[in-house]
Amino acid sequence: MPWATVGAVVLVVALATWVVYGTGLLGVRQVRVSGIEVLSADEVLAAAGVRDGMALARVDLDGIEKRVAALAPVDRVIADRDWPGAIAIRVVERTPVAVVPQGKKYVLVDKHGVAFQTVGSRPGGLPLARVPKPGPDDAATRSALEVLAALSPQLTKELSAVVVKGPASIHLELRGGRLIVWGDSSESGEKSEVATALLKQDGDRIDVSAPEVVTIR
Repeated sequence: MPWATVGAVVLVVALATWVVYGTGLLGVRQVRVSGIEVLSADEVLAAAGVRDGMALARVDLDGIEKRVAALAPVDRVIADRDWPGAIAIRVVERTPVAVVPQGKKYVLVDKHGVAFQTVGSRPGGLPLARVPKPGPDDAATRSALEVLAALSPQLTKELSAVVVKGPASIHLELRGGRLIVWGDSSESGEKSEVATALLKQDGDRIDVSAPEVVTIR
């Protein structure tokens, strides 16, 4: 009797394992995508590459995440099994922090400098960064984002564009034609405080490249 019981248990376990891993009875019947605005569901599904009917237990979730994460607008992605027959893909898209003009179009970049979307018109509410080749490995892009992150609310409100012509040649173009010479991106917090305090002063050109010795003219 004990051997018969053990044999029955082993048989049940083997059958259950075969059903789960070796058949399509608990296979993929649906792939759900959430969290997208820039991307379409079709784009995510194509990147995910989940085969319909594949045993749900055998689906490579890490592989799905890596493939979907390779899409430029994706910041993070989580893929989960949703028994008995679905895969849930939750996408967190990148958040733009600046826009870079490229010819007649505009490229959105996130806080890491990743250029992830090109649009035909400038979106409202985003600062303009003039850099030649936006990207996470581009020194000019990193400098522009460092400066933008340090700006006070007053400077952000007055800002027309941050222009990076070189490592030590950064300036802010303000509304009304005023200019703030920033120098390099070092001491940006201090430069922001000094420049903000001088906004009410007369003069079209404020030089805070050396924040301890400021010139206005």
